Amino acid sequence: MKTKTIGAKIKVWRLKKQLTQDALSKKAHIPYPTLIKIESDVVQNPSIETVVKIAHGFGITVDELISVDE
Repeated sequence: MKTKTIGAKIKVWRLKKQLTQDALSKKAHIPYPTLIKIESDVVQNPSIETVVKIAHGFGITVDELISVDE
């Protein structure tokens, strides 16, 4: 099954890296509520800057982040 939303993809990577939402928000230098909204699909189109920060927080590229499948 393919993961469809960026929020779902972020959650897959976060669980894979064994990070809490709080830990990821700190590593990515983004506000905790922003991460919660993205993961829960309240925000479905985060800015590219936010996506880059999240990818860097994981230590991966944006391409790796957006191409993950469950």
